[in-house]
Formats: sequence, structure tokens, C-alpha cells
Amino acid sequence: MAAVQTAKRPRRGYLRIFASYYKPHWKLFALDMVCALCICLVDLAFPVASRFAMQALLPQQAFRAFFAVMAVLAGAYVLKGFFYFIITYWGHLLGVRMEADIRRDLFAHMQELSFSFYDKNRTGQLMSRVTGDLFEITELAHHGPEDLFISSVTILGAFCIMLTIQWQLALIVFAVIPLFVLFTALSRKKMMRASTDVKVKLAGINGEVESSISGMRTAKAFANEEAEKAKFDAANDQFRGAKRGYYKAMAFYQSGMEFFMGILSVLVIAFGGFLIMKGNMDFIDLTTFTLYVTTFITPVRKLSAFVEQFMQGMAGFKRFVELMGVEPSIKDAPAAKDLADVKGDILVDDVTFRYEPDSPPVLEHVTLHVRPGETVAVVGPSGGGKSTLCQLIPRFYDVTQGRILVDGQDVRGLKQRSLREHIGIVQQDVFLFAGTIFDNIRYGRPAATEAEVVEAARRAELYDDILDMPDGFQTQVGERGVMLSGGQKQRVSIARIFLKNPPILILDEATSALDTVTEARIQSAFDALAEGRTTLIIAHRLSTIRSADRILVIDGCGIAEEGTHDQLMALGGEYARLYALQRPAEK
Repeated sequence: MAAVQTAKRPRRGYLRIFASYYKPHWKLFALDMVCALCICLVDLAFPVASRFAMQALLPQQAFRAFFAVMAVLAGAYVLKGFFYFIITYWGHLLGVRMEADIRRDLFAHMQELSFSFYDKNRTGQLMSRVTGDLFEITELAHHGPEDLFISSVTILGAFCIMLTIQWQLALIVFAVIPLFVLFTALSRKKMMRASTDVKVKLAGINGEVESSISGMRTAKAFANEEAEKAKFDAANDQFRGAKRGYYKAMAFYQSGMEFFMGILSVLVIAFGGFLIMKGNMDFIDLTTFTLYVTTFITPVRKLSAFVEQFMQGMAGFKRFVELMGVEPSIKDAPAAKDLADVKGDILVDDVTFRYEPDSPPVLEHVTLHVRPGETVAVVGPSGGGKSTLCQLIPRFYDVTQGRILVDGQDVRGLKQRSLREHIGIVQQDVFLFAGTIFDNIRYGRPAATEAEVVEAARRAELYDDILDMPDGFQTQVGERGVMLSGGQKQRVSIARIFLKNPPILILDEATSALDTVTEARIQSAFDALAEGRTTLIIAHRLSTIRSADRILVIDGCGIAEEGTHDQLMALGGEYARLYALQRPAEK
């Protein structure tokens, strides 16, 4: 799904960006390449030493020297095994470290992206980019340069030595290389497109799985398991089709490679036999040449495997670079300031807001002034823009027109972190992280002590509930707090705000999902929380805001009514009508 913000084209090529991740680990990379070079030298030395032993030592019956050469070769292969251990173990660690660095940068970048990005991108698809897309990068980071280096050195070295043995036969062998390169180039684009398509379809599957698991209770409640299976099967079929296309491209490439490698051996034996018949070559030279062809074929096969690995790894890396190129829609201004000595004065000055440039306005010419320490409630019909107003104050979105000031400073001129550190938000939909109640409360201020967390729980009237739980503060809350009741989750969010202790408080329909008994139980916690703070309450139940200093009625076009509860009731307008409708339900 397309992101809200457009991704910039990378200023550097994908390979240059990928290569930059080797820099912090250059020592491991150098060790890997040195060991790879030693392996090449051992492979190149074996046919030469064998030819020397067969041509010079055996005919002269220099058996001691012959076995000495064989012992040296055996020792060389022991060293080769040791070098392979190093490049397998430390080389893979190099790949893992690079993958971890890439994932770290991606996660850090995603933390900077704005709300609008997450409005339009599914969690499962983003998870696929953070995990699945980067999986092959470990193998590519390790084996890519290593296989390319070993193959290149071995092929070049073998060709040079083959020239010294029989230059005509060497040219026959090397004539196949341009055909191999051309075939690889033609196959590369098709495999890259197919691999990228697989990544996209896999992200779609992850999106469906995440959505289905998150909504499992809803699916079961409506007995819609079969519908969920059908949605997953559709995504799975698309993935299977994409995989079929990729494997078809890969099969075409691999079969072509096998043909080239097979025909090369036939050409060597056929032309070598012809040279022996002409007296221009002997059997030992042909045997040595055949060994070098084997040495030559092995790196060519590695190059073939590298192409497949490169296609898969770079397809994922390309999607990583594209996501890294997405710019946050909300950025700190170059001269952004910290918000200090906060009094809590909020001015919403003639604000109009649209989520998209061509969409109708959610808020239009809204003006509101909340004085320091004042409690102001905002009510109105659903879709009237109440929650949107709350999201503009901490600058989760930027206003389309007008401005929002905190203590006389435009929020667009303040550092986002500094602004949000001084604003506490309690929402209707409380999100709890998988972990303990203690950790979820301390999320309000990660550096808080245990005593401070306990005191926050007391003030939120949650302490007694926690003591009744099996493991007290160490009780696991489950995924999204599923092990707690709605009232308990809401009080955890209140405890977080007590711990954060911000001068500005926003309650965004914080009790609308609770029953009246639970709401009454935590109302005193809200009253204590709002004391001495500038408080903006978005309310659905009007009985909870009777004590507010001011009540505003927003009707979708702006502020329709304003006053205290008694004043608005006496006015007999929209507020009085809404209050009268709710009273029977509350009795």
C-alpha cells in the first residue's frame, strides 16, 4: 500500500548504500577477504603442483620429493579447511551484524515517521519490511563479496595458468565466458522483478495474518472464520503465483548455466583430444587442463548462486532503501526551540484542518483559548472533529490553516519531543504493551523508581486491584492488555500520566468505552489528575463534565455553543438537548 509521504529516489545507488554498511565492520570484512584469497591460492596451486609431480618427479623416480609435494598439498588443504571455518563463522557474523545495523536504522527511521504514514500502512506489511525483507541480507552481506572475489580470482588465475599450458585450448574455454555474461545479464532483470514481486506478496500475507490475529475475537464473535480463511487464501494464492514466476526465471537461468558448464567440458575434451592427435599436447597436460577446467567451473557455479542470492538480497534491500526514503510529514523546524517553564496556555487560532488536500475539512475556522489551569470540555456529534482537535495540539498532524500556540509559541516552532513531554494524553483506546503492569505504568516515565510507580498506581486507584492479582505488579497483562478489564486498562493509562506529571492534560473520550459503574469508580482519579493542570476533555457522556470550567459544543463547522453546564442548560440549545437525551440512559 502506498505511503502517505512519497519516497525519495536514493541519492546514491543501492550498491553504494549497501557497501556503506561494511565500513563499521571493515576488520571482519578484511579477514574474510584474506581467507578467501588463501583459499583461491590453494585451489590454483593444486593442478600446477600435480602437473609438476607427474611431469618432473615421477619420470625421474624422485619418489621422496613426490611424496613431499603431496604432503605439502595435504597441509595446504588443512589450512584451506581452517580458512573455510573462519569465513563461515566470522563471515556469517559479519552478515548478521550488518543486518542488525540495517534493521536498527530502519526501526529508528520508522520512529520518526508521522501519524499520517501509519494511517495508510498496515502493521503486518511494515513488519515484513523490518524482518522478512532483510532476512537474505545476512547471506548476501557475507557470501556476496566473498563468492565474487573467490570466483573472480580463481577464474582469472586459472585462465592465466591455462594459457601457459596450451593457449589455444585456453582461448576455447574463455570464449564461453562472454556468452555466460550475456545470458546472466538477460536473466538478471527478470529475476529481480520476480524477486521483488515475491517480497510484495509476502508483505501482503503478513498484513492479512496480523489483521486476522488481532481481530480473532471479532471473527469468532461473528462466526466469520471461513471469511478470514478466504482472505488469507487469496493473499496466499498471489504469493504462490509470484513464487512460481520467480522459480520459473530461476529455473531458466540454472538450466542455461548447466548447459554452458556441460558444453565447456565437452569442448575441452574434444579440442584437447584433437591437439593430442596433432602432437601439440600430451596426456599429462590435458589432465592438468581438465583439473583447471574443474577449478574454473566451481567459481562459475558460485557466480551462478551469487546471482540468485544477489537478486533476493537486493530485492529486500531495495524495499528497505525505499522506506528509508519516506520523509516524515511532521518535522522540527531548523530553529525549533524547547518548550520550557510551561504554564499551560493554549490558543487554537482560526484553525482549519484537512487530512488530505482534496478532502473536506474536519475542522473549519475553530478558535479556542484555554487559560493556564483551566478545565475545558469539548462535546458534539461523532465525526465533528473533537479528537482531531486533540491530535493537533501535540502536533501529531499540522494544521491546514491557522495556528496553535502553547504559552504564546506556535507548536510548529517547537521541538516535537519537548512539546509532547509536557502533554499527557489519556485516550479511549488504551494501548498496553505485552509485559508486566509495572512496566506499562513506568512507560509514562521510564526512569521512575519503584516507589514512584507504586504511588502512581495508588493515585490512579489501581493499587488494590494490583495487590489482588497473582503476581502483583509483575503480573503479565497479555497482548494489548487482554488480561485486564477495561477499567483496569484505563487506570493503567491514568497512572502513566500521574507518573509523567505533565502541565497539560488531554482526556480524549477516556471513559466512553466503560460502563457507568466503572466510570464512577475512576472519575475521582480523573478529578485528581486534572487538579492544577490545563485540561482539555473530549467527552461523550455529558454527566462527567458538569464541573468543567467551560463547555464547548462543536457541530462540525466550528464552536456552536460555549459556557458552563448551567449556562448551556439555561440556553436550551444543542447541549441541553444532548444532555436531556442521555439522562434517561444514565438513570
